[in-house]
Amino acid sequence: MVNEGGHPGRIVLGVAGTAAVVALLFGYSTSTGGGRLGGGAVVVAGGTTGTTGTTGTTGTTGSGTTTYAGGVAQTRWGPVQVQITVSAGRVTAATALQVPDGNGRDQMINGYAVPILNDETVQAGNAHIDTVSGATVTSDGYIASLQSALDAAHIA
Repeated sequence: MVNEGGHPGRIVLGVAGTAAVVALLFGYSTSTGGGRLGGGAVVVAGGTTGTTGTTGTTGTTGSGTTTYAGGVAQTRWGPVQVQITVSAGRVTAATALQVPDGNGRDQMINGYAVPILNDETVQAGNAHIDTVSGATVTSDGYIASLQSALDAAHIA
């Protein structure tokens, strides 16, 4: 559209500006989004997005308990790895071997979230645990690594 002076009309400029803003909004990634697929993809070492991949190490103690380290889940904030202790076919302990700790915020969030995830794992005895509010990315990585440790222990 051209006005009487031969210059582009305000409507054309308005439409072009609106289109640019809409394109930017659709391309914006939020920090709270993320599950196993999409912006907060979890990839377990040796695996692909959304799967558990390979497991880490296994060890046996003299007391009839065995430890299983899950695969390392690479999250957007850093690696997450879980180790479980199994006795008589039951999960008796869970420990996070690695969590994102690159800054004070990571340390604060994971200092709160990891003990909750560890406790829930022992109570549930499987990977069907809730994510911790405010620590969704770490929780998703924790669950992925936990599942690979449970798979190695042959626990459903």
